[in-house]
Amino acid sequence: MRLNKFLSMIICVTLFSLLYVYQQTEILRLAYSEQRQYAVFQELLDKNSILRYNIEKNCSLVNIGGSVSNHADFQMPDKYQLVRLVPSREGVTLAQGAARKETMLSRVFGIKRQAEARTINP
Repeated sequence: MRLNKFLSMIICVTLFSLLYVYQQTEILRLAYSEQRQYAVFQELLDKNSILRYNIEKNCSLVNIGGSVSNHADFQMPDKYQLVRLVPSREGVTLAQGAARKETMLSRVFGIKRQAEARTINP
């Protein structure tokens, strides 16, 4: 009877040991699986932020202006000029003598200074 009890005890301890080892291996397998999913998630977040940056960069006014000037023979004037267009039968034409007359009121109330950007130092 003692040998029977001893063998049953050995079998029981062995089964519990096998169950414990299986449980630990499953915990490690799930941890590695979770770590792989987290790495894939971080990679997708990085790709998302890169795509958002590219969209914001491509939609910026600087980029749009650069693409307009590169593709459409767009040219900025060297100095400011006021042009008056007059409708005619052939279409729209430039008005002759479109220069602005300078009067006494325009001299008094006219703004001569240019706008300047200044930094704010705290």
